[in-house]
Amino acid sequence: AIMVAIGKGASEGILIKDAESLEMAKEIDVVVLDKTGTITEGRPQVTNITWSANALPIHKDILYSIEHRSEHPLADAITAHLKDESNLLDGISVEQVSGKGIEGIYENATYYIGNESYMISKNISIPTDLQKQIELELEAAHTISIIADGQQAFGIVGITDKMKPTSKEAIAKLQSMGIDVAIYTGDNEKVAAALAKEVGVTNYRGGVLPEEKADLVKELQNRGNKVAMVGDGINDSGALAQADVSIAMGAGSDIAMDVAKMTIISSDLNKIPKAIHLSKATVRTIRQNLFWAFIYNVIGIPVAAGLLYPFTGFMLNPMIAGAAMALSSVSVVTNSLRLKTKRI
Repeated sequence: AIMVAIGKGASEGILIKDAESLEMAKEIDVVVLDKTGTITEGRPQVTNITWSANALPIHKDILYSIEHRSEHPLADAITAHLKDESNLLDGISVEQVSGKGIEGIYENATYYIGNESYMISKNISIPTDLQKQIELELEAAHTISIIADGQQAFGIVGITDKMKPTSKEAIAKLQSMGIDVAIYTGDNEKVAAALAKEVGVTNYRGGVLPEEKADLVKELQNRGNKVAMVGDGINDSGALAQADVSIAMGAGSDIAMDVAKMTIISSDLNKIPKAIHLSKATVRTIRQNLFWAFIYNVIGIPVAAGLLYPFTGFMLNPMIAGAAMALSSVSVVTNSLRLKTKRI
């Protein structure tokens, strides 16, 4: 039954690595979703870049050159937006700060690009004109990336990422199955709130660092919940490892797919309810198989041993006993193969 179910999952675009996660999926009562690349398409686009009065022409090249050396999806969006109007500078060293942003050094000066909490941690001030623009971007549910030197911010980037067409439908399906859906994202709290409202989720957290995601999943488990974590990036790997069932998006990072026990090839969240239905059908089939195998042996072995002979004079022919044993195996295999044609 497990082998047939794994094959069925593959035909539906759900790659299942082990039997344990397949069996556990039926018990899931909380599904935790990342935002970027999971609920959204994972193809962010820059809406606009705002420079403050203290910005210099070289700052655009510095922004482009630092982001060019990053592998983050937001960096890809920024470099794509600036590639035709910026120069790639040499001699820049960069360091990624997980969950916060990126740091770059150019001509002995340090530059920071990242979210508001990153700027606060570096004691960087934000001019009034940029602060107003940040508020406007957040009200529009845009992700923001702030650019600063060691003392003051001089630019912000507004970024949007479209929600997948199937995300709202998939979340509604999970909720109709009695499963609570939570959204944990590293994005700003206002962005998280706007997205949660759009998809009908009340349990959400914004500004979550990668290590905090794993802690939040563990907190749910400590309450007695069985948790499925769904993510697509390196930042989700800790939470994926912590979850009872881990699900990666096929379009995500290799690390996420290595850690996860299930992979959704098409990155369509509608596959998650299907995976849970497949788990329930598989466990039900396993129980049926055990029942039929048990019944055959409970009835067949005593009869073959002559239990009825003193009362009825009936003795089971060894050939019939052998055929009955073979029939029990055939019934188990046939029942398992029904999973191939089952709609999930």
